Amino acid sequence: MKPNEHVRDSHGPAPAASSPQAVADRTGWSYIERVGFDALHPSLRHHIVNTLGWPSLRPLQEQAIGPLTAGEHALLLAPTAGGKTEAATFPTLSRMAAEGWTGLSVLYLAPLRALLNNLEPRLVAYGGYVGRRVGKWHGDVGPSARRRMLAEPPDLLLTTPESLEAMLISERVEHRALFADLRVVIVDEIHAFAADDRGWHLQAVLARLEHLAGRPVQRIGLSATVGNPGELLGWLTTGSDRPARVLDPAAPPGPSPDIELDHVGSIENAATVIAALHLGEKRLVFVDSRAGAERLGRALRDRGVTTFLSHGSLGRDDRRQTEAAFEQASNCVIVATSTLELGVDIGDLDRMIQIDSPSTVSAFLQRIGRTGRRAELSRNALFLATRGETLVQAAALLHLHDTGFVEPVVAPPLPLHLLAQQLLALMLQEGTVGFGLWREWLGDPLALGPEVDARADEVTTFLADSGFVHLDGGMTTVGVAGERAFGARHFLDLTASFTSPPVFTVMAGRREVGTVERNVLSLGEPGEGPAVLLLGGRPWQVRSVDWSRRIVQVEPTEAGPGRARWRGGTAALSFTLCRAIGEVLAGTDPAVTMTDRAVAALDEARRDHPWVGRQATRGSALVTTGDGRVRWFTFAGRGANAMLAAMLGREGVAVRSFADLDIRLDDGVDADRVADAIRAGRPQRPAIPHEAVTGLKFADALPPALAHEVLARRLEDRAGADAVLAEPVHRHQPSST
Repeated sequence: MKPNEHVRDSHGPAPAASSPQAVADRTGWSYIERVGFDALHPSLRHHIVNTLGWPSLRPLQEQAIGPLTAGEHALLLAPTAGGKTEAATFPTLSRMAAEGWTGLSVLYLAPLRALLNNLEPRLVAYGGYVGRRVGKWHGDVGPSARRRMLAEPPDLLLTTPESLEAMLISERVEHRALFADLRVVIVDEIHAFAADDRGWHLQAVLARLEHLAGRPVQRIGLSATVGNPGELLGWLTTGSDRPARVLDPAAPPGPSPDIELDHVGSIENAATVIAALHLGEKRLVFVDSRAGAERLGRALRDRGVTTFLSHGSLGRDDRRQTEAAFEQASNCVIVATSTLELGVDIGDLDRMIQIDSPSTVSAFLQRIGRTGRRAELSRNALFLATRGETLVQAAALLHLHDTGFVEPVVAPPLPLHLLAQQLLALMLQEGTVGFGLWREWLGDPLALGPEVDARADEVTTFLADSGFVHLDGGMTTVGVAGERAFGARHFLDLTASFTSPPVFTVMAGRREVGTVERNVLSLGEPGEGPAVLLLGGRPWQVRSVDWSRRIVQVEPTEAGPGRARWRGGTAALSFTLCRAIGEVLAGTDPAVTMTDRAVAALDEARRDHPWVGRQATRGSALVTTGDGRVRWFTFAGRGANAMLAAMLGREGVAVRSFADLDIRLDDGVDADRVADAIRAGRPQRPAIPHEAVTGLKFADALPPALAHEVLARRLEDRAGADAVLAEPVHRHQPSST
């Protein structure tokens, strides 16, 4: 076994100790005796050398051939543009050709349409090398193309879990015939799925597909660096007795990345800096909100910069323009939210610029990995902080990066609401299901995890008692309550695990500009006048709104800056990042270049927190401010502080609010009383307001107490709260602040 090759086989000996024939006998998959490049199909080898002109395969691509042609599960890790797609597809296409697979045998899943669009030409070419067809199915694919694919399915299909769900429940898709030949599933950017409910949805859909196919399916995950690769592989392959391994070849040594941290004070100042720097180069700018991306895009265009935008509310035409700019444009700026953090190929990028700071080191690694692909360029990143607090956060994140820290990928706990969704979707798929037979479809053990397995009876009983499910002689169908809650638009809401607010389609004539939420529209409201929207970095004046059809007609205008406003707050910060923020405020600097403006702003932030000394970073701080208010600075993250705030409330201390770094107490609360409550208390599960439950999709299909429990489990960080209570609490009075 190579030093950087991790192997997991929880049922029997490690693959390295198994003979090829033993692996074949155990898994039912054929094994190509040769390993490495020579094991690939001759036609594919020919095209790699003569069509692609590659002198050799990359280390990951070479290492993946043996395990994948043996039918093993695998998690393939490499930086952005590290050749993961080829590492997964070359061995898979080779097996497809050598073993004569027929029908739709391979699914390639990705979290973004843009990524699928970007991959399609490449995978169509690779499939053609062995005489196989590649298709694509997602929300932008028209009905005629879908009909052609159903009439003659491709060998490999690019799609999303949501599109798979839509196919399974659609009356127009003969799902038994379509998925009968499925053998392999490749999951690109698997960390993006596993970290939220889309991952649980994916797991359940794959279990149903395996049931339809009548065979276990080989699972191949692709990702950049993650903090817990073994656990992520275990999550992907739960319940399988097939060998599985992490392939993570050591990266060749290279120059250190060029990282600079600056403080500019506003989005407009950031636009001025970007417009003045790196002229003639392609620059990718990340902004962690759609509204911020729109404001920056407009400001850059006002400064004469060729600018493209990428975020989830743009219209199809603007998305295509941006996607074209990825590979063709130069001397431009692409402003993006996290949509371009993932593996979309953006060609020869020169610079990565980050407005403020991402919330994880993992996101930063994905973003900086976009640069340095050409031999003459090193990886680079320029941080432009618009506020003092985001400057400190960026410095803390870069300090963690210095230490080599990467966050673990952890699936959200207790996805009981997705069990309810899957049961209803299964009934739509099959028409009727035996009440006791649903477990045969959702995996053994249950694909949604052991916690859900243990609580499943509570969910099924509620669905039956509340009319979401109709029971007739032991057979179940979707009930009246289920149709009422989810039946609109042919049960479209059941296809996705995430909640999207009601949106209005913005049209300029017949061209779709994008979408906006209801709160952006102010047409007809007193004192507001006609709304001017900011979409695609351009202002549009609203001419009319069709409220019933949710269509907004607009025309170009220069009247005002326009509005860019969407729901959504800032991401909760982790315990580790918040502790790093405390270290930065205590005097630790990241090992990056800092401008004079950044140094001055960081010094000012430290002066504003003079009580954060190196001693205080080893404990929490109870600070009485000059106006007599008390704040408990834990530097523990929002999840831990939610539990600590609930603890204080249980101890009779009135809490005004809590955030990532601190807990604020009501006016008049005595610091001694708070200190006593901290010594006496134990972390408590936070209470969840009833209105917050509406943000949990499919919560209506759960007993209210269970819905509240799901949200509370996802908010809390018990380990972080316990760590705070195990530390000393330092006291700081007004004279020291």
